[in-house]
Amino acid sequence: MDWYLAYLLLGAFVGIFAGMFGIGGGAILVPVLLFLFDAQHFPADNLLHLALGTSMATIIFTSLASLRKHHQHGAVNWRVVRDITPGILIGTAIGALSATSASPRFMGIFFALFVYFAATQILLDKRPHASRQLPGVAGMTATGIFTGWLSSMVSIGGGTVVVPFLLWCNVALRNAIGTSAAIGFPVAIGGTAGYIFTGMNISALPDHTLGFVYLPALFWVALASVITAPLGAKATHRMKVSVLRKMFALLMIALATKLLFKVLG
Repeated sequence: MDWYLAYLLLGAFVGIFAGMFGIGGGAILVPVLLFLFDAQHFPADNLLHLALGTSMATIIFTSLASLRKHHQHGAVNWRVVRDITPGILIGTAIGALSATSASPRFMGIFFALFVYFAATQILLDKRPHASRQLPGVAGMTATGIFTGWLSSMVSIGGGTVVVPFLLWCNVALRNAIGTSAAIGFPVAIGGTAGYIFTGMNISALPDHTLGFVYLPALFWVALASVITAPLGAKATHRMKVSVLRKMFALLMIALATKLLFKVLG
C-alpha cells in the first residue's frame, strides 16, 4: 500500500501541471517512476523502459481529462489535431522502437539532456515570434512525425514541441496550450501501443506488466491525474502561472540530474 500511495501522490502532482501547461508530465513521471521501480527491485536492465512505457500510458488519461476542460473553454483547434494526428501515430511507433532498442544508459542520457533543454526553455520563457501561418497537410504530417518520435523517445505529451510550433504559426498561447493537450492523446495512444508491443516478448519483467507498462502504477497514477488535470487546466484560464512554471522547471532539472547520476553510475 505504501507504493500505491506514492503512485497516487505522483499522479495528483503530475495531473495538475499537465493540465496547466498542456504537457504530459513525463519529465517528472519518468525519473520518479524509475526511482520507485528501483526501490521495488525490478530488473535493472528494464527499469528505464518500464518507466517510459508506464509514463506514456498515463498520458492517455491525463490528456483526456485536460483536453476536455480546454475544449469547454474553446481553446482546442481541432483542425490542427486532425491534420497532425497521422504523422503523430507514425512518429510514436518509430520512437517506441528506437527507445526500446537503445541501451538504458543511452536513453537515460538522452532523456536528461532533453529535460535540460525543456526546462531551460521554460525558465527563459522565450517564445517564437509569430512569423507564418499553419502549414498544409504535408507540413503538419512532418511536424507530427517529429513530435511523435521525440515524445515517444522521452515519454512526453508533445507540448514541448507543439506549443512553440503553434506560437510560431500565429496561434494564441491559450489555444496553443489547449491544442497541445488534445494532441497529447494520439501521442499517448501511439506511444503506449509501441511500448506494449516491444515489451511483450521480454521474459524478465515483473508481474502485472503489459509489455513495458506496469499496470499497478498506471492505475493509481492515472486515477489521481484524471482528477487533478482538469484543475490545472482550469487554473490556466484563471490565474498567472509564470512563477509555477519556473518552479516546475527547477524540479525538472533536479530530477533529470539525479537520473543522470544514476545512469552514469
